Amino acid sequence: MRIAVVGGGPGGLFFATLIRRADPSAEVVVLERNRADDTFGFGVVFSDRTLAGIHEADPVLRRALTEHGRHWDEIEVRLKGERIRCGGNGMAAVVRRTLLALMQARARDVGADLRFSTEVALDDLAGYDLVVAADGAGSRIREQLDADLGVEVQTATAKFVWFGTDYLFDGLTFVHERSPDGVFAVHGYPISDEVSTFIVETDEASWRRAGLDGFDVTRPPGDSDLVTRDYLETLFADQIDGKRLLVNNSRWGNFRTRRTRRWHALEPRPVALLGDAVHTAHFSVGSGTKMAMEDAVALSAALVAHPGDLPAALAAYEAAAQPSVRRIQDSARPSLAWWEHFGEYHDAFAPWQFAYHFLSRSITDARLARRAPDFVAASHDGWVTTHGAEPLETPFERHGWSVPGRFVTVTAAGGVPTGVAGSLPLGGERDGPWGAVLAAPETEDGLPDALARLAHWGDRPVLVAVHGGSALTRTRLCERARLHHGLPALLVDPDGGDADARDRALTTVLSGRADLVGIAS
Repeated sequence: MRIAVVGGGPGGLFFATLIRRADPSAEVVVLERNRADDTFGFGVVFSDRTLAGIHEADPVLRRALTEHGRHWDEIEVRLKGERIRCGGNGMAAVVRRTLLALMQARARDVGADLRFSTEVALDDLAGYDLVVAADGAGSRIREQLDADLGVEVQTATAKFVWFGTDYLFDGLTFVHERSPDGVFAVHGYPISDEVSTFIVETDEASWRRAGLDGFDVTRPPGDSDLVTRDYLETLFADQIDGKRLLVNNSRWGNFRTRRTRRWHALEPRPVALLGDAVHTAHFSVGSGTKMAMEDAVALSAALVAHPGDLPAALAAYEAAAQPSVRRIQDSARPSLAWWEHFGEYHDAFAPWQFAYHFLSRSITDARLARRAPDFVAASHDGWVTTHGAEPLETPFERHGWSVPGRFVTVTAAGGVPTGVAGSLPLGGERDGPWGAVLAAPETEDGLPDALARLAHWGDRPVLVAVHGGSALTRTRLCERARLHHGLPALLVDPDGGDADARDRALTTVLSGRADLVGIAS
C-alpha cells in the first residue's frame, strides 16, 4: 500500500510512525511544504489525563515530555494584584521544534520517507492508494476535494496573538491586566528551562483602541507584529519581571472553530483528513496537537483492522475518532465564550469569584472539589465572608420580595415560567413585585434579539427569569442582566429534577452567573 501524508506536523508524523510500525510493507511518504526545522508558535501543552492512548501507541511523546518537557500540577490566576492557585491540573509542555525533531527521527527510524520543502496538490498524488491530509487548518487538500464534507466554521469575536517569553512561568498561568484601552489576558506556560509560551487575548474594541489593528495580516507567514510586541511587553512588564516577548510569526487573529461531518472522501481518490484540517477546538481547553495525534492512532488502527478495504477502514476511523473530538469541541465552546467576554468578568468580580467563574466554566462545583478541594473551599469562604451563609442558603431580597435561599421552585404553564416560590408572579407588569420572563434562543445567533429585550425593563422587575434555549445562551442572558443592567437573574434549569441539579445550582450562584436557580415544581 502506498500512502502519502501531506503535512509534517505532529499528527502526520505520528500517523506515519504508527502505520509503518503496524505494516512495514506499507510505503509511507510524508510531504511537508516547510523546511524540517521550520515551525510557527513556541510550545505545545498536554493534560496528563488525556495522554494514555497516545503513550500506549508509541513512546515518542512520552520521551519528549520526560526528557525535554516541563510538568506542573497547579493553575495560577493573576488578577488585580492577587495570585490564586488551583491544584489537580496535571499538565506538561514541550518546545514544538524539539517535539518535531524527535518525531521526525522516530518516523525515519521505522522507515517513513520524509520530504521537506515539498508542496503538493491533490493532482500530484495520483499514484498513491491513500492520501492523508494532515496539512493544518488551511488545508489545501481539503479545499481541493470535490466532496460535501459538511464543514462548519465559526469565527470567535475575541482577538489572540501568540508570543514566547524568556520569563519562566511556574505552570499554566492566566494573567489579566487593564490598560487604558481595555482588558488584555495572557495564557502563559513554560515549555523549557528558558522559554514560556505567551498567548494574549482581548476583545476587538480594546484591540482597536490600542492601535493594534495596523499590521497587514495578508503578508506571507514569517513576519511578526512588532508594534503589538512592544505594547504588550510594556503592559505586562511587571508580570514578567521586565523580560522580553519573543516573536515567531506573531500576528493577531480570530480563532476559528471547524466542525466537519465527514472526515474522508473516496473520489477522485481516497483521502483521510486528520487534525486541524478537519477539526479545531479553542486552545483554552486542550491541545490541537493532542487531538491530531489521537486521530493518527484511530486512523492507523482502522487501516490495520480493515486490510484491503479502504471504504470500511475510513468509515471505522470516523466512528472511532469523532465522538471524543465532538466532546472536546462541545466543552470548548463555553470556554471560548468565556474568553470573548472576560473583560466583563474582570470588572465585575472580586479575584476569588473571577477565578472560580473561570475554572468552573465547563465543570461543576462537586467535580472541581474532587480535583482541587482547597481552591473550592477558599471560594466558598469568599462567598460566606461576603454574604454570611453558603451560596444556596443565602437569602435574596429585592423590591419587598424575598426568599430564604437561592435554589427555588418555579411554576410554569405551557413551558413558560409563571411564578417563583409560590409568591412572585412572572410575566406582565404588576402593581406589586413581579418578575420578567425572557426566553433564551436555541443558538447564539438569536442572542442579539434577546439581549435587546433586556434594555426595556429598566430596574422595575424583581428579577428576570431566563428559560429555554441552551445552557450557554441561558447563562449569557443571565450574566447580561446582572452585569449590564443590574437586574437579578433567575436561571430556570430545564433538567432541575435530576440528581445533579443542586450541584449545578451551587456552581451557577457561587460563580456569579445568576442570582437564583429555579426548578419546575
